[in-house]
Amino acid sequence: MDFNAKEVKNELIKWIVDWFEINGKGCNAVIGISGGKDSTITAALCAEALGKDRVIGVAMPENGQSLNDADKICDYLGIRFIEAPIGSIVEEANKYASTIQARQNIPPRVRMTTLYAISQSNNGRVSNNCNLSEDYVGYATIFGDAAGDFSCLKNLTVTEIRAIGRELNLPSEWVEKTPDDGLPHSTTDEAKFGFTYEVLDKYIRGIEEPSFEIKEKIDKMHRSNLFKLQPIASFIPKK
Repeated sequence: MDFNAKEVKNELIKWIVDWFEINGKGCNAVIGISGGKDSTITAALCAEALGKDRVIGVAMPENGQSLNDADKICDYLGIRFIEAPIGSIVEEANKYASTIQARQNIPPRVRMTTLYAISQSNNGRVSNNCNLSEDYVGYATIFGDAAGDFSCLKNLTVTEIRAIGRELNLPSEWVEKTPDDGLPHSTTDEAKFGFTYEVLDKYIRGIEEPSFEIKEKIDKMHRSNLFKLQPIASFIPKK
């Protein structure tokens, strides 16, 4: 079945309205704006659903990191923009991280802490900007970008999200921007994966199966990261 971007866009806007009516009547949507398509499209959807005055975009650069158009995106959408640099906090936390992976996961968690501080100070609800494609292969940080109060895009693939961005008439340079993790000297998501989002999305949706080698790689990434997608494991005592 073809993806109907217009229909899903309208459903998303209604879903946001309904969610806030129940879970945050009169509250603001607080969105970490990275400059990527997910946060940009989420902000645009929330602005349509709630009104521009109820959406706050927050950019949280590290030392020497650019805003990656975050300020321009918020200005284009007509929403409030807050710049909250996290470099000093990350530097302090890095003293306790002994591996590259540990250091790479500190900024997303610091950003989420910052988002909640801003949200709780501005009658807000924090957006989770993850998508199905990235979640499927575990490309998210627990209690970092994987956290949030509500998620517009969590059950949509990158391909589908881009279609919604085009339906929203957002500038193509933001909708089609090549995804990367924003780390210094980093490469693209797809270069790290060893396959494209198009291949991954077609596999997830059962449209087309990739080569055996790519399928094995995707399946392995999915299996090893399933714990990120499930509620925290907890012991249940016998009665």
